[in-house]
Amino acid sequence: MNRVAALVDVVARALADHPDEVAVISHERRGATVVEVFMAPGDLGRLIGRQGRTAQALRALAAIVAEREGLRAQVEFRDGQPSAD
Repeated sequence: MNRVAALVDVVARALADHPDEVAVISHERRGATVVEVFMAPGDLGRLIGRQGRTAQALRALAAIVAEREGLRAQVEFRDGQPSAD
């Protein structure tokens, strides 16, 4: 797991009521690191926050960490569990 995904994982687990249901997956798409966060639907609302402020702050932190490593990062939020494909 890269540093961006590790940061997102720590923050998501800290905000979740069910931290064992949090899954963070990172992959490359068009030259950028895409970090997908999967959570229970109720927990996802807590991570996104009021008017998306918490999500915006998490994306800003992820961008800063990625920039320090010479990368571009994008954080996407999903409810449920990742598909096994």
